[in-house]
Amino acid sequence: MSSGRRATARTVGFYSTTLPLVVLFFVPTVWTLYSSAHGRQATEGGHGWGLANYRRLFDYGSGIGAYLFNTSAAALVTVTVTVTVTTLGGYAIARLSFPGKNVLFMVTLSILMVPYTTILIPLYVFLGWIGLQNSLIGLGLVLAMFQLPFGLFMMRNSFEALPVELEEAALIDGCTPGGALRRVLLPGVVPGMVTVALFSFLSAWNEFVAPLIFLTDGDKFTLPVALFNLQSGSLGSVDFGALQAGVVTAAVPCVLLFLLLQRYYVRGFTSGALKG
Repeated sequence: MSSGRRATARTVGFYSTTLPLVVLFFVPTVWTLYSSAHGRQATEGGHGWGLANYRRLFDYGSGIGAYLFNTSAAALVTVTVTVTVTTLGGYAIARLSFPGKNVLFMVTLSILMVPYTTILIPLYVFLGWIGLQNSLIGLGLVLAMFQLPFGLFMMRNSFEALPVELEEAALIDGCTPGGALRRVLLPGVVPGMVTVALFSFLSAWNEFVAPLIFLTDGDKFTLPVALFNLQSGSLGSVDFGALQAGVVTAAVPCVLLFLLLQRYYVRGFTSGALKG
């Protein structure tokens, strides 16, 4: 078979495989967007397009603004703690030598083997001891804990992908270890940091079980919990139109953030993230 035919066969195979996947992923999204702004519920009994579903959603419970704020606050705490801890921890494991370094790294990775739901009740009790029960800060700390294994693995590999000579040159020029980290190494691991931040944000933004357990005040509910309550309805009735509008509202920030950080995300996985 000639090279031209092989290239054509690869192209056909690629598109015949990816197009069904694109349809599989995008059809539910397009249908949700369509349903949120079309039909009798969207037009209050009429036909065509309308925003009645979004108006009912914005007036639901404490207001969609409060739920978005709560979700954003918990996600911000999660991202800040995760990126800070994993960046410093990844640097320490990749560059420093100290007793028990490998053991500490393996213990952190072992969190992935612990079933998520088995430690929610002990964490609930622990948050009560430290006064962070029913708190968005406490929720963010819990969500950050479950992001540490992946983030630490990512940042360790990102630092190991940088030449040691860069740090040595900075130290010879008079930089302290902290200065070398801040001025030389951190700019090189930005893709890894962005990848960790993006994963942490998406996980915190879409988390349902932890907010349901750790938050008892309805005014502090996150958006997934609020949408679940909206789905439950009253007396068995469900406002599907407002629910579809809520799904769209929850998805838009995630899509926009991913599109803005896509190039860093891809670089993070193709540079240090795949280093074994």
